[in-house]
Amino acid sequence: MRPKSFDEIVGQSHLLEEGGPLWHVIASKSAVSIILWGPPGVGKTTLARLLAENSSMELVQTSAVFAGIAELRKMFGQARERLAEGIGTVLFVDEIHRFNRSQQDGFLPYVEDGSITLIGATTENPSFELNSALLSRTQVLVLNKLESNDLEKLLGRAESYLGKSLPLTKEARQQLIQQSGGDGRSLINMAEQIWQVQPSTPLDAKQTASLLATRTAIYDKSGDWHYNLISALHKSVRSSDPDASLYWLARMLHGGEEPRYIARRVTRMATEDIGLADPNALTQCLAAWESYERQGSPEGELAIAQAVVYLALAPKSNSVYVAMKSAMHDAEKTDSTPPPQHILNAPTKLMKEIGYGSGYTYDHDSPDGFSGQNCFPEEMVGKSYYRPVERGFERDLKKRLTYFAKMRQQRQR
Repeated sequence: MRPKSFDEIVGQSHLLEEGGPLWHVIASKSAVSIILWGPPGVGKTTLARLLAENSSMELVQTSAVFAGIAELRKMFGQARERLAEGIGTVLFVDEIHRFNRSQQDGFLPYVEDGSITLIGATTENPSFELNSALLSRTQVLVLNKLESNDLEKLLGRAESYLGKSLPLTKEARQQLIQQSGGDGRSLINMAEQIWQVQPSTPLDAKQTASLLATRTAIYDKSGDWHYNLISALHKSVRSSDPDASLYWLARMLHGGEEPRYIARRVTRMATEDIGLADPNALTQCLAAWESYERQGSPEGELAIAQAVVYLALAPKSNSVYVAMKSAMHDAEKTDSTPPPQHILNAPTKLMKEIGYGSGYTYDHDSPDGFSGQNCFPEEMVGKSYYRPVERGFERDLKKRLTYFAKMRQQRQR
């Protein structure tokens, strides 16, 4: 069932069509070092094989799961021997991200001198898993997850190969395609299971679901999917969409994400995107986090879901987040600037004698509890960081801020 030509590859036209990244390579029958990044079952190995065959080079295939330094050195030596005879080598390394940094460095001299043309395949984000030296010597190509029409083509091809149709109703066929999750290899494996059963009548959707094992969700707790899904959850909350927020939360939990990690990130959302527009958002998140700690899974996950919905529907403000970033920027530039002398603490007689605390006004001694004194270093007087928005509780805070600013101006005249 593996494609025998580039025309038989489905779902990757963006790479193979005229003007695409591989079009000139294929047309010139050459080979270049590339990293193929994409989910499982989308044709990474097939594409590597066809590129090697198209360039008339020797294909050597290995996997980072099994190969060690000794095996790699042997492959490099053999590649140099072939090159001396005028034969190039395409070294295809599956799961290349599993090599550590020093192992990845071992490829560099052989890629640079042309001993090998490296084609690496990875399901993980190369930016995180491959070192910059290797990335600078290769081109990263992204392979797409297979869409429904691509998977339908694969099923049709399998049926033509076997000379018989899948014994499925239309709804069951659609379910099979959906259950494959864009993985062509998984689709063919599940179709094979159905053919082996040889039912007397076409299976419906329920019978198909009961026959096929549940496919494991594509998720990794430290790589690309981990960051993609938490980003999707965060942005759905920020967009005030509780339904999308619940979906991405469910995707993470279904994939096996640690709920404590989600609780921590959700608490961050409360301070970054809601802030003082609804101060109760932070309380809700901390309560959800504590509820999970007390109840565990799955009961405690509902508390996290409750907090997520609360955040999605809360008024949004990043005023404190922006203000803190600006204050941190100034703090870095003025980290040796002392506070004004009148707000320095003077616990000893000597410190009082040299002026610590001199001129300080105790705010509670003022009739309205406000002294209006300057608390910035002299060269930073008048700095403004916090600018509340006209949403939620920050409307009230904005009024207070305006009131104190006006009072401060009056008392500092």
